[in-house]
Amino acid sequence: MTAGGTIQLAGDTSASVISFEAPRKKDRTAAARAKAYRERKKRNTKPVEGEPPSSGGLPSSGPLPADSDAAEAPDTQLLPVTAASRAVTLPSSQVKSTPSPRNYASILLVSAGVALGAVGIAINGWFARSLGASDVAGWLFLAVGVAADVVALVMPSCAAAQWQGQRKATAVAGWAIWLVTFAYALTAAIGFVAVNITDTALARAARVTPAVTAAQAALSDATMARDRECKGGIGKFCRERELAVAERRLILDHEVELVRQSADPQTEAAVRLVGWATRGILRPSADDFALLRLGLLVLLPHLGGVILMVCRVRRGSQICPPDSN
Repeated sequence: MTAGGTIQLAGDTSASVISFEAPRKKDRTAAARAKAYRERKKRNTKPVEGEPPSSGGLPSSGPLPADSDAAEAPDTQLLPVTAASRAVTLPSSQVKSTPSPRNYASILLVSAGVALGAVGIAINGWFARSLGASDVAGWLFLAVGVAADVVALVMPSCAAAQWQGQRKATAVAGWAIWLVTFAYALTAAIGFVAVNITDTALARAARVTPAVTAAQAALSDATMARDRECKGGIGKFCRERELAVAERRLILDHEVELVRQSADPQTEAAVRLVGWATRGILRPSADDFALLRLGLLVLLPHLGGVILMVCRVRRGSQICPPDSN
């Protein structure tokens, strides 16, 4: 026998040589035997159709073969593959989250609050600038109006955040400042709404309709006829002409009143609607509805700050978060 695993047989003229490789010494450690068993099971086991492959190369549950190396390693625990171990966990970036209707409602409310706040700022700035006697005074009034309305828009959220942060004195001071700026914003809004509604109503009331034109022409004819008849003295026909002029004047006044009432059709329609809905129990006047409309037009544009406060508190975030210290 020669080195390297070669055997030569003496006495044979052919000098037969048989070569072989010496068997490798088998590693008997438990970790190596378990690893070899898992690799063999991975090669022999085919994945079930429609089912993701098992993570980590875990074998399926069942009795182990008696001639496997794993039987010699009692200290190695093989876990059965279950549905939970075969589940594939997708990364959070691939998971599509569907917004709930509550999130849509919060987004819409925040948008409405910002829109109302912007309208209130524009109203206060316009009216404040109109109060200035000069350009410089007008711009100064504009700055005061815009700043006051911005404070009235943001302060409710800040005051609520301070209250949640147990800073109650700061929260009370914030609400006091908000009341002052809110009152100023309301007065400016009253002036803006009153001026614009009055100007619009007067412009509509000054319209000349065909009925008014006809009534004016009839009154002019009656007046000219009276003047001709009464030129020679007051008599029977002169008095008749006087009555005709008075009648034409009443017709003209009636047509002008109809035009004036149609200058604000919303008020007249609302009064009639309330009377019809309540079967005559409630009969508000036109002034009552006009005051109600004035109050709503003044108040609504300045509720944006309160809407933002409610939305921010509900969603757990604040425009002015409380100090953590």
